[in-house]
Amino acid sequence: MSKFSRFMKQNKIKKENTTFAPTKSLLDENGEPIKFIIKPLTTKENEDIREACTVDIPVTGKPNIFRPKLNTSKYLAKMLCSCIIEPNLFDKELQDSYGVMTPEDLIKEMIDDPGEYQDFVTFIQNFNGFNVSLEDKVDNAKN
Repeated sequence: MSKFSRFMKQNKIKKENTTFAPTKSLLDENGEPIKFIIKPLTTKENEDIREACTVDIPVTGKPNIFRPKLNTSKYLAKMLCSCIIEPNLFDKELQDSYGVMTPEDLIKEMIDDPGEYQDFVTFIQNFNGFNVSLEDKVDNAKN
């Protein structure tokens, strides 16, 4: 057996989807908040989102010199939309019902309470590992 066999893809643990009820304003037939189905982002998906939300801005006093600037609000909205499996935020009928044309605008209309929206952003970031330090991951792996 190769010393690299434990690094092979078939030995990699797959992160499962989860559910989360991001707002109290969308209720099911029993009066309970509706749970969205959430999938984890891949590193590639995250990089693509980050790149799409980054612009080069000129450095003051330095002609032809630019620095990258991340539009954080746009990045977080795109991250949310990329993680949500259900409801389908790309569904035209759902978008039309809220009078919007993009998934990012739709999620902000569906979760229009700023506190709930921020809680959902925090949940998505935590779910995707943005809250855990490398040291914590090593400790968890040892246990």
